[in-house]
Formats: sequence, structure tokens, C-alpha cells
Amino acid sequence: MNSIHKDIDNYYTEKVKAYGATPQGVDWNGEESQFLRFKKLSKVIKNNNFSIADIGCGYGKYVDYLQNNFKIFDYIGYDLSQEMIQIANKNYKNYKNMNFMHINNMSDIEVSDYSIASGIFSVKMQHSNKDWLSYISETLVKINEKTTNGFAFNMLSKYSDKEFMRDNLYYADPLFIFDFCKKNFAKNISLIHDYDLYEFTMLVTKD
Repeated sequence: MNSIHKDIDNYYTEKVKAYGATPQGVDWNGEESQFLRFKKLSKVIKNNNFSIADIGCGYGKYVDYLQNNFKIFDYIGYDLSQEMIQIANKNYKNYKNMNFMHINNMSDIEVSDYSIASGIFSVKMQHSNKDWLSYISETLVKINEKTTNGFAFNMLSKYSDKEFMRDNLYYADPLFIFDFCKKNFAKNISLIHDYDLYEFTMLVTKD
């Protein structure tokens, strides 16, 4: 896990240094798809007043979505990249009830009502599929431990068009991930695979 976390840190730090606070800076194609992901992930939120952890927050763009769609919330964004956190703190320094924190591993995050994780399971770099799936499983277990009401995450889908698949990306089996969440986290699991991106979103709603 330490090796993977270090590689993730280096990968995204290089991206944000190259492209700045833009979708490309967190390895997304554009803002439209970025906000579509936020919309799907936010379906897990059932309350009007809540705390939320943004795991792998990047430069903090999810804050804009929350501001436009929810009234009362406390937000903490977490990222392995110190560079990302510095940019987020600079961009959102005047926002109330919002904080950004650099972490070294998932044990550093605080308990919140909800958690979302967008894109943190996509870029496996040189790691094997087996090692990357272990990283995913361990991370989801930790997110579950740190979340009281529910959490959401997205992953690239194995049903993506073959000609567009890349060797450094991880394409998950959505049915396997659904089964893993159902058996380990909660009775109420939603698999969203009905939007025009090569991915799916999983919602875990706790009792």
C-alpha cells in the first residue's frame, strides 16, 4: 500500500504541476464529465445537513458542485499530493466549513456522515491487476470504517470499448464490486452504469 500511495502521489503531483487547477490536472478530459461524475456520486447524500469527506479531492472542484446543490454541510478534502492540497487551500481559502488535508494513508481521515471518491481507482500505472484490486479492497474497507451514513465511488468499467482501453488503467468488473460491497458494507447498494462515460458509480447506503 505504501508503494502504491507513493506512486499515486507522484503521478497526480506531476499532473497538477503540468496542467494546474483544471480537469487535466486531475487526469480528467473536461469539466462537463467531471461534474457529471459529481452528480452521480452525490446521489448517496440523503440529508440536508451533513459532513462529507472528499477522498482524493485533487484541487477541490467538488466544492463548487456542493455549493450549487446543497445548503448546509461541512466538507473536508483529502489528498495524497501535497501540491494538490496547497492549490485547494489557496483556491478555497475564503469558504466557510471547508478544509483540505494532506494525508499519507487512509488512517489519517476523520469520520464523516458521507464520503465520496472520484477517480482514485482508475490509474494503476505499472501495478498488476491483482495488486491494484487489493489496494481497492483495502481502501474501501477503510472508507467504510470512516463513514457513518454512506459512501460513493466510481471506477472504470470492464465493459469499456476495447479499442480505447489503456494498459496503465484499471477496468473493474462492476458485478464483482457490487458483490463485494453487498457482502461487506451494507444491504442497500446501488450500481449506476447508465451514463455515457466508460465507468460506473457505486452507492453504499448504510442503515
